[in-house]
Formats: sequence, structure tokens, C-alpha cells
Amino acid sequence: MPLYEYRCANCGDFEKEQPITESPLESCPTCGSPVKRLISRNVGLVFKGSGFHITDYVHKDSSSSASENKEASDKKAV
Repeated sequence: MPLYEYRCANCGDFEKEQPITESPLESCPTCGSPVKRLISRNVGLVFKGSGFHITDYVHKDSSSSASENKEASDKKAV
């Protein structure tokens, strides 16, 4: 079930777990003042499994080019 964030002018921010089909809250459960539903910045997205991005997008020669770049920068520093 999604967790929605609301802002009450009197109480501040609070979260409420609601089904998607339920309409947004119109009043604060604590004081009864009008509330506004906020757009969440944090999304509980978890990638599980073996190697997202690392195994899918790395070029096979990237480790050798990384070591070449390091050697070149070391030579410039000397």
C-alpha cells in the first residue's frame, strides 16, 4: 500500500498509508484543519538481483582503459 505525505498548516507534515483507490485526505486526522497532499521525493525502489548497471552497462575493456588513464595521469604528475 502506498505511503502518502500530507501537510497541515497547524500540525506540519505527516504520512498516511492509503490504498491507491482511496481519495486523498481533506482534513487533518489530528486537528481537523484542511490538508494538502505533497509530491513525495523519496521512492522506495529497490533493485534486487545480480548486478544492475554493473553487469549490464560496463564495457569489457573499461578496466584496462581505467588503468591506462591512471598511469597517464601518474606520468603527468611526475
